[in-house]
Amino acid sequence: MSFINNKNTIRTVLISSFILLNVLLLFGLSSILEYLNTGADRTSMLHLEKETVNTYLPKVIWEELNNVGREMEPNTLKTIEKDYLFSWYIKNKSLENNKKQGIEDYYTQNARVNLYNSIDYNLKNKITIESTTLKHNPKLEFYSEDGQQVVFTDKNVIEFQKVYKDKKLISEVQDTATYKVMMLLEDGFWRIRHIQKMKPEPFAKDTLKANPEFKVVGKKIKYNNADFISKGINYYPKNSAWDTFGELFNKDTIAKDFDIIKIAKLNSIRIFIQYEDFGKADIKPEKLEKLKTLLDLAETKNLKVVVTLFDFYSDYTLESWTLTSRHAEKIVTAFKDHKAILAWDIKNEPNLDFENRDKNNVINWLQQMITVIKENDPNHLVTIGWSNSYEATNLEDKVDIVSYHFYNAIDDFETEYGILDKVTKKPIVIQEFGVPSYRGIWNWTGTTKDGQAEYHKKMQELFKKNNLAFMSWTLYDFPAVPNQVAGKWPWQKNRQKKFGFIDEKGKEKPAFLYISN
Repeated sequence: MSFINNKNTIRTVLISSFILLNVLLLFGLSSILEYLNTGADRTSMLHLEKETVNTYLPKVIWEELNNVGREMEPNTLKTIEKDYLFSWYIKNKSLENNKKQGIEDYYTQNARVNLYNSIDYNLKNKITIESTTLKHNPKLEFYSEDGQQVVFTDKNVIEFQKVYKDKKLISEVQDTATYKVMMLLEDGFWRIRHIQKMKPEPFAKDTLKANPEFKVVGKKIKYNNADFISKGINYYPKNSAWDTFGELFNKDTIAKDFDIIKIAKLNSIRIFIQYEDFGKADIKPEKLEKLKTLLDLAETKNLKVVVTLFDFYSDYTLESWTLTSRHAEKIVTAFKDHKAILAWDIKNEPNLDFENRDKNNVINWLQQMITVIKENDPNHLVTIGWSNSYEATNLEDKVDIVSYHFYNAIDDFETEYGILDKVTKKPIVIQEFGVPSYRGIWNWTGTTKDGQAEYHKKMQELFKKNNLAFMSWTLYDFPAVPNQVAGKWPWQKNRQKKFGFIDEKGKEKPAFLYISN
């Protein structure tokens, strides 16, 4: 009897276990199907690089969304655009690294063949290709009734490529082409089924009209058709050195400083925007609001502003181009009609990155940023703040003003300026100059406050003699200087603290008498 009871117990346990296992299996399968059908995030499912606003952001303008039959839903369009752009990103990364990772997640089986063949060929021949697209102009051609297929023409895609063989750059190409694209919805994701490259189409005429208050005529800057000579200064609030738009931002402080600048008979200032501080490609609204407050104050004080973008930025790789383009575009578009703007300065002293970041990379990136700014704001001047006169001829034909910084001996000034003046056809601005009033334990041969005043007196005489625009460095002495500005050692920092015309206590130094001519 006991044996029969044990046998029945075992049978019951086995049957129960079998039923439970099947229930768990069915539940698992249903969860997976639900996960796929709801458009699961490829980031977690396929372990791809994170799809974020700071990954790949070429400019996209849909030309037309009319479709016979099913109407294109806004959310679907957003998904299609994201997956389409990321297919370009995956392709670019694959050709750069000659790896096939991620291709199957953005391309159907048929569409993968050409990409795989290209990677195999490049591996065999030791070729790598860095590339990015800058603009897409898609036009919807077909959207199926079942919502599973879409066809569009991506017109005049602008693409920049660098081709390397054995790790040596052999060519740089900017190309424009039109693509016919078919995408299919598979497993909740849009994948490229077919993409065919065609010749570019005729460009539509640019409807953005220029109506500049500032313009360049010969070697002169004209403001409302009258000559404008910048008599300016580089500006940070005293307690916010290299952090104008940080936590200490104060409207009243800036307003008082602008009064001082106007009383000193200056007519312009130069300010700095840091790429990361402003949110990279995803601009922080609170930063734009602070910038607007500063520009509004400048307008009320009748001060013109040179806005220097990309301060402390040093990544010029192609992968970053779309992000920096969106950063510049958003800032420039927001203030393209502001009355206080004098000029956009692309970058402070970019030539200091030539050695470590490769000169070609830096120059190509600068040229792209000039294009972005001029496309979005044709009404204001564009310049680049070179660290010396010798590098200031770079991209001279692309900018409106040639700007450079002068920290050499005064006796060399007219010689350096004269050489540059002979080779450029553009107006020249001495965008930074000055000496620190610092003589101490770390610098026994430095300049005294009286020596600083004598320096500025002589410089103003030279500016007046040559009818030159200038922007001195800087209004205030600073109580603190960030390490990334001049270094961490006291003999580096202490010198950088003392360039001001006003000391840390708010008292005018002797040089203040010669802040303008």
